[in-house]
Amino acid sequence: MARSLWAVELIKKSFAGLFVAARATRIPWVGSLVERALFAGDDLCILPRERVVPIGEKLDAPRSTVLPSRVVDHFIDAADYHWIMNACICRDANGCRSYPKELGCLFLGQAVLGINPELGRRVSREEAKAHVRRCRDAGLVHLVGRNKLDAVWLNVGPGNRLLTICNCCPCCCLWRMIPYVSPSIAAKVHRMPGVSVEVTDRCVGCGTCAEGICFVSAIEIRDGRSRIGEACRGCGRCVEACPQSAIELRLDEENCVEASIGRISALVELP
Repeated sequence: MARSLWAVELIKKSFAGLFVAARATRIPWVGSLVERALFAGDDLCILPRERVVPIGEKLDAPRSTVLPSRVVDHFIDAADYHWIMNACICRDANGCRSYPKELGCLFLGQAVLGINPELGRRVSREEAKAHVRRCRDAGLVHLVGRNKLDAVWLNVGPGNRLLTICNCCPCCCLWRMIPYVSPSIAAKVHRMPGVSVEVTDRCVGCGTCAEGICFVSAIEIRDGRSRIGEACRGCGRCVEACPQSAIELRLDEENCVEASIGRISALVELP
């Protein structure tokens, strides 16, 4: 049975207690229960912003056009069922003023047939690709993979027939909880294979990159210089934000796109 609108409104209200609930998962037995109920089998990949993807020195000439959006396009082409949500539940729940609320998730796979039609609509492959382009143009970052939490709140299944393509902003994304949740839940979200982010000697410690840019709070200013911690998921927003062009993102694996596609394909059945 499709999730009712009143139930969705209740879910939105729960966002107010997000960080309290996230911290509770560090209690071993609580974390184990929450992971089993909401995150079992999950694997989600953050794709870097394409404006900051260089032509890596380690990539040969034919790879010079490798772009993270190829991962998204691959799954849109592979799927027979495409569903665009009317709004992003995260931005809607948090009253986002910086990014468009109407640019919601794109869901793929047979499970979308169970989504409440009042929450969104089925679209064609061409419409799905146009939607993700609008999301990128708006400054949003794609998060792609299997996410049991989506199957739960939408009340659809089976979970291996639902592929999530979230379009995340730094201020409202549910996964801002990464620094607070148990390590095993946090590990469900990873950076794209081969992505590295480094602070160069051009850094003057201005702090721009540490002010509401990183959605996982992985950047701090220490000893007059930006430091990027292990929590970094390689989205590349800090690269765009730096006024000194002091942060660089690299793609150091030739098969980064193929590796991402293979990892996700092993968990979700399309079409």
